[in-house]
Amino acid sequence: MTFVHVEAPAFEHHRDPLGIGERAPRLSWTVTTDIPGWQQEAYEIELSDGTATGRVESAESVLVPWPGGELSSRERRGARVRVHGRDGSAGDWSPWSWVEAGLLDPADWQAGTAAPPLELLGVPDGPALLLRRDFTVRGPIRQARLYVTAHGIHETEINGRVVGDDVLAPGWTTYGHRLRYRTHDVTELLAEGANAIGATLSDGWFRGRIGFAGGKTAVYGDRTALIAQLEITYADGTTDVVVTDDSWRCASGPVTAASLYDGENHDARLLPSGWSGPGFDDASWLPADALPHDPALLVAPLGPPVRRVETLAPAEVLTGPDGETILDFGQNIAGRLRIRVQGPAGHTVTFRHAEVLENGALALRPLRHAAALDEYTLRGDDAPEEWEPRFTVHGFRYAQVDNWPGELDPADVQAVVCHTDMRPTGDFRCSEPLLNRLHDNVRWSMRGNYVDLPTDCPQRDERLGWTGDIQVFAPAAAFLYDCAGPLSSWLADLSADQAEHGTVPHYVPWVELVFGTSPTAAWGDAAVLVPWTLYRRFGDLGLLRQQYPSMKAWVDQIAGLAGDDHLWDEGFQFGDWLDPAAPPDDPGKARTDHALVATAYHAWTAGILAETAALLGHSADAEHYAALAGSVREAFRREFVTPSGRLACDTQTAYALALTCDLLDGPAQRERAGRRLVELVAGDDHRIGTGFVGTPLVCDALCSVGAYDTAYALLLQRNCPSWLYPVTMGATTIWERWDSLLPDGSVNPGEMTSFNHYALGAVADWLHRTVAGLAPAAPGYRRLRIAPRPGGDLTHASADLETPYGPASVSWSRDGGTLTVTASVPPGTVAEIDLPGAAPQEVSSGTHTFTTRM
Repeated sequence: MTFVHVEAPAFEHHRDPLGIGERAPRLSWTVTTDIPGWQQEAYEIELSDGTATGRVESAESVLVPWPGGELSSRERRGARVRVHGRDGSAGDWSPWSWVEAGLLDPADWQAGTAAPPLELLGVPDGPALLLRRDFTVRGPIRQARLYVTAHGIHETEINGRVVGDDVLAPGWTTYGHRLRYRTHDVTELLAEGANAIGATLSDGWFRGRIGFAGGKTAVYGDRTALIAQLEITYADGTTDVVVTDDSWRCASGPVTAASLYDGENHDARLLPSGWSGPGFDDASWLPADALPHDPALLVAPLGPPVRRVETLAPAEVLTGPDGETILDFGQNIAGRLRIRVQGPAGHTVTFRHAEVLENGALALRPLRHAAALDEYTLRGDDAPEEWEPRFTVHGFRYAQVDNWPGELDPADVQAVVCHTDMRPTGDFRCSEPLLNRLHDNVRWSMRGNYVDLPTDCPQRDERLGWTGDIQVFAPAAAFLYDCAGPLSSWLADLSADQAEHGTVPHYVPWVELVFGTSPTAAWGDAAVLVPWTLYRRFGDLGLLRQQYPSMKAWVDQIAGLAGDDHLWDEGFQFGDWLDPAAPPDDPGKARTDHALVATAYHAWTAGILAETAALLGHSADAEHYAALAGSVREAFRREFVTPSGRLACDTQTAYALALTCDLLDGPAQRERAGRRLVELVAGDDHRIGTGFVGTPLVCDALCSVGAYDTAYALLLQRNCPSWLYPVTMGATTIWERWDSLLPDGSVNPGEMTSFNHYALGAVADWLHRTVAGLAPAAPGYRRLRIAPRPGGDLTHASADLETPYGPASVSWSRDGGTLTVTASVPPGTVAEIDLPGAAPQEVSSGTHTFTTRM
């Protein structure tokens, strides 16, 4: 008995399609079947409004165009799919999926703002203030929706119950261009008769301190405000709307200070009982101010919010050198603590956070100007009190607990992991435990550095969306998590900042701190390389179309800077940032010529832009940028390559760029350049000689010339600098520096010493594609490439991935000279099988096992 089953279709990149912003959301579906080699020949789509496509002869099942009329604001519509196979098989209709549009037009917004009055506001990173108003529900309800956002960070309540499970809502965008709102179904929170809505509002990114070197405050405005629109639809079809305006009342509350960097102070004695419920007496509260806002800036989210994703219990209770109590949670995270405590009223407990210990005490110097200190003052109830800060987040593994009343029970303190709630999609495992831990560290660093946007680090006074970091890490990120929606949102901010400032800033959203922005290679190139990576991994041509003006503007700008000689050799560059030979106090002092790096990237991104233009049907652009890429390659060879294939800059990074970016002229130059790269790596005793730019490329460069043994020797090196050195030192995330922790256990003396930076973990992409052997051969994994290249002393490895077409996997083991490979290929796809010692072949969907001699 065979079967063909279609999962309920998904809308765009949404997991929760309530309140989306797309008027014509594309549909995707996956098929499960026991028919080997099954391929889709046609599909049918039905919508709940009666729209039906009939049979459409197409093999497409990912991001298929919306078949009906556009959604209007608030409209809810269902979709289901049926598929037909080339073998004549037909599945049943899928379950219905339902999508509901948010407020799609600025005119849909009736809400003004409710802003705390100046006399309560205080200095930036001061108190979080309470806002409330009463309202009446006049009959049975059919549904209720709350559309809400803030200038600042909000937590909203209805009748004493928190709305939704977002953390740090609405997150951080380029507020002057885009402010996200979320839609919540609050039907179950309302009751007939008297009701109340309230919100706690803190400064967050909008008004609080952002950035390094002291940072800046009030970057986006000097007044926080809530923007909320509660729409109640009654059983009889009539509606009421409750909006933010100057009828709201405001007062101070229990959060006496809230800072993303410094932490939160909470005095439980100051919480007004029942303040967000009906019947509360707010006569002594001050009226809120109604400030202007532009509804045209309000956008629906493209991906999930930050949520509490996991909790960790203390792994160990330690005693510091001065007798302090330190909890070790066993894992470096982004998040905060949740406590259960009982004691006298007015008693204050403090919690200080750090990533590592130095001489048995918290290492606080790497935090720079971030205090990372939370304080809780007890209410003094007869029962235990539970508390978790709501308007801050810390990067930490260790928490020092001071002034706990009585004896501390470790079970009363948990670490709450907070990050964008992306769906995990990929994994890797092998026979080397240290490599497994390295891969786990990469995953944890991605989790810690995606608190609403892709940041550099989650702990110190920075936490910025550095473009260079995500540019090198995007391929690994797109394997580990379904990050298409969140990164699409970040790219929209990048485009907005680029248009405003005339170039791609060093980080997005851009905040001018101690230096201005200027075009820099590898960092600004994120405008081209990140959307291209997402297209290759998720098959979203629409994203390329959206980002094409930004991609084109970047390449055009650099072409203008490079001039007629096509060499980008002027202006500030980060270069091969954090080259292991760079001194601790000068991370940009790399061995690789900045002009070589910049010109190589210019050639790379011009070539990708040419491919993008061709895909989008811009034939004249495709021809122009292909010619530009060719000219830049010629300029690179003329300036940096000898006729024999040696480079003017004799470094691992230089050769890695030349080999992977196709900058060399013919097989002879490639052979000589590859041989020299092998010599350099061996001469460094197979230790890393690359920084941010070279590290993602060096293993691929070696493999491109057949030097797999050298790549594995580099991968498996345990001495510093290497990928495995931090693992041997107990790392649970990827470090910013190869030697963030020195062999004697002391912290690197450099000012920039984070223990949670994913950039150098970009090697995970090579683990997936080459060690395990699972890679895309066509956009969105429509074709898979199964090509493991075992090496070192590994005896087995595997990778699993939830592709847009369904689950794929590859696993291999070797016994003596025999290699056994098992591959699972999703329905509707095919795989290229390329194994050592065997002729390449193509297979269709299903599970396949191969044996070959190595």
